[in-house]
Amino acid sequence: MIWHSEPVEAIVRILKTNRQSGLTSDVIPTLREVHGYNVLPEPPRRSYFSIFIRQFLNPLIYLLLLAAGVAIYLGDVKDAGVILVVVLLNAIIGTVQEGRAENSLRSLRSLSTLKARVLRNATESSIEASELLPGDLIHLAAGDAVPTDLRILTAAGAMATESALTGESLPVAKSAAAIAVDAQLGERTNMLYAGTFLTMGRVLGIAVATGLKNEIGKIASLTALTKTAPTSLEKKIHRFGRDLLFAAVFLFFAVLVVGWWRGISMSEIFMVAVSQTVSLVPEGLPVAMTVALAIGVQRMAGRKTIVRRLSAVESLGSVTTICTDKTGTLTRNEMVVTALAVFSDGVTKDLEVTGEGYAPAGNISWRDASDEKDSNNSLRQILMASALCNDAQNILVENDGSKAAAWKVLGDPTEGALITLAAKSGMNVEATRLQYPRTFEFPFDSDAKMMATGHLVDGEGVVFVKGAPESLLSLASGDLSAIRAKAEQMASKALRVLAIGIVQAERATSFDDFRGKLKIIGLVGQMDPPRSEVKDSIRECRQAGIRTVMITGDHRATAIAIARELDIYRDGDLVIDGSELASQFGHQFTKLQQVSVFARVQPAQKQQIVDALQAAGQVVAMTGDGVNDAPALAKADVGVAMGITGTEVAKEASKIVITDDRFSTIVSAIQEGRLVYSNIKKLILFLFVTSIDEVFILFLALIAGYSPPLTAVHILWINLVTEGVLTINLVMEPPEGDEMLRPPVAPDQPLLDRALLSRIPLMVIASVISVFGWFLWRTHQGVAHDIVQTETFTALAVSQWYNVLNCRCAKTSVFHQNFFSNKWLLLGLVVANLLHFAVIYVPWMNQFFHTVPLSIESFFAIGIVASLVLWVEEARKFFVRRKAREGQ
Repeated sequence: MIWHSEPVEAIVRILKTNRQSGLTSDVIPTLREVHGYNVLPEPPRRSYFSIFIRQFLNPLIYLLLLAAGVAIYLGDVKDAGVILVVVLLNAIIGTVQEGRAENSLRSLRSLSTLKARVLRNATESSIEASELLPGDLIHLAAGDAVPTDLRILTAAGAMATESALTGESLPVAKSAAAIAVDAQLGERTNMLYAGTFLTMGRVLGIAVATGLKNEIGKIASLTALTKTAPTSLEKKIHRFGRDLLFAAVFLFFAVLVVGWWRGISMSEIFMVAVSQTVSLVPEGLPVAMTVALAIGVQRMAGRKTIVRRLSAVESLGSVTTICTDKTGTLTRNEMVVTALAVFSDGVTKDLEVTGEGYAPAGNISWRDASDEKDSNNSLRQILMASALCNDAQNILVENDGSKAAAWKVLGDPTEGALITLAAKSGMNVEATRLQYPRTFEFPFDSDAKMMATGHLVDGEGVVFVKGAPESLLSLASGDLSAIRAKAEQMASKALRVLAIGIVQAERATSFDDFRGKLKIIGLVGQMDPPRSEVKDSIRECRQAGIRTVMITGDHRATAIAIARELDIYRDGDLVIDGSELASQFGHQFTKLQQVSVFARVQPAQKQQIVDALQAAGQVVAMTGDGVNDAPALAKADVGVAMGITGTEVAKEASKIVITDDRFSTIVSAIQEGRLVYSNIKKLILFLFVTSIDEVFILFLALIAGYSPPLTAVHILWINLVTEGVLTINLVMEPPEGDEMLRPPVAPDQPLLDRALLSRIPLMVIASVISVFGWFLWRTHQGVAHDIVQTETFTALAVSQWYNVLNCRCAKTSVFHQNFFSNKWLLLGLVVANLLHFAVIYVPWMNQFFHTVPLSIESFFAIGIVASLVLWVEEARKFFVRRKAREGQ
């Protein structure tokens, strides 16, 4: 059924209810069987076991498990045990971090149960909203949450805020009249939807859809059908693991062929081939990457960000476009009076109003100081009207006096802004209401678009009227051109304009009694202002190569005004609204890079926009808080939900939850994501160079006919212990300071990109020359093989200690870096030295790791030779810096 276009009588008949008695007990069981309960299916809670199993879905883990299986088959239980411990440790760390995110998200959920006042069996009672059925008659008053989708039967001065569903920040006037079939969701003024609130007036409505059949349920179903895209890091790891697997298989068979050519027995060469394969796999990479992401999660938690999916941390660093909602994210979601025009003696006089939110802190100042003396009485009347012709209750509620944003208004946001305006002048609103009680009132009428209240002021009857300027102008007399022009001027700045009028009268029966008598004394301009910090954050995004696109359900003019003020919209940019998307989608989206604002957008269209951006090669972060944002949040590369104003549907669809609802927090999270990715790249460079070093050293020895210079257990020790105490600390590197000056990471950029690949050859050549050269020199000196193996093992370890310093920065010299900026890395180097000394000098470790004690002189000589990799990299950095200076 298209409920909004049907007459009320037809709807009552279709739903088989009665306007006098509501549903009766004899039909409720049948209806319950057909429609069930008015609830959305709760998303399945991920168990720790399922999270744990998910950690193994990684190509690198598959390769490690394969290596462990081969080692067990060959009877090398020690090596297999070490590999399996690494895999298990990686899974535990990932499970703990993602489990924490799930718990943090659950702690944000509201525990309250929504109630509804319903008419059943001719008796009004309060029941849980989950019990509602189609055909129930429901009473709502100002401040009530709408429990399910309703068709309005009767309405008195009703207005509802629907931002969670439509994105429209201003309350919408509601009435019972049927409207056109093709009316958009935000235009259905005779409907109320679950998840919205009545801010003014009273409503009697009939439930027309419950559970998954109401608008929230439809969007939840759409979200459930939306396949969550793998993160950028997950794609890159899959590609990296696949390439590594091919390389390992190729290396395995290459070693077998060379061994056959050298005449080595198949059993012996098979074990060497396994050692080579193990050496190629950076066993510490899964653990180190998980730790890198976990550290990013912890840092983000300190910045008000909950990460629900560990790999989403890195995806933030790849974001190229942020699609952001307007209301509550870019703006405060609080109506504020920012402009005031006073009419006195036929002259317009302007005032400026400062202050944020509903806090009674700010100033009301005349733009021309000479206006103050003659117009103070008119200003006083406007302020009195703002306080008295107003139904907002409890005035201002302050939960935390230290923050202006903690001030809340109970009632219509527009009226809350007027109360705040009066309070900013120093008026005690409660005392003023007690001093001038209402003698009569005309509640807000959605057709007349006005409200009026009568009072006795200084013994005379005074009526204050507020409403739409065109409505008050129809009741006023005289030359109104200046007022009309001023109202149009204020509206052109995307302000919501209210007119304030006054009538000298003690009684009245309708608004018509004021015709020709009303005197308009002023205009009030309101808006939902941008958050103060957002403009700087958007500028920072531009510098970082990230485009910000506003997607909102708000009106075109309002969206453009806010976007222009925040520097999202610039001259020449395109603005598209929802009505244009269906007919011009293909044409307009050929110029996707020019669109900076999407206005009056429907829920399904948000997902369309994300799809189009992703098809154009963009990595999209989508922010939102409403139910209408959920499908797009699920579809985006990084869905970012708001923790305070966000609905549960939005939070469940997202990968990241911002607990303070600030756009600047999203930008901070992107900066952290870039840092995490940068540190992961440093980590991969360090590990991959070590792996290639080991492969070349073993392969050269095999080709030259020498006994293996390293055993499998030596390789595992370096990969897991020597590297392990350094890699985990390398990912703790602090920011270099230019993270938000770099371009976004390209979605198709591999983990081993051109920049890293250009550094690897020099590092590998330097390491192999020093380590394999030492092995050849000592072997030709006739030194015992067990000593040579131990020295080669030590030389390889020491070269990696130097190399980890090389990997800290691609351009800055090791000697110009603050060595103590990463104290964890310094500690790691100390621990690595101590552990290696233990392997060489502790007797029982000698036996396990096939080592022998070395002389201290040999140890220091090895340290000098192995430093070659440091000096070669320092030379490369010098030429890079010089080239950069010459290019400036």
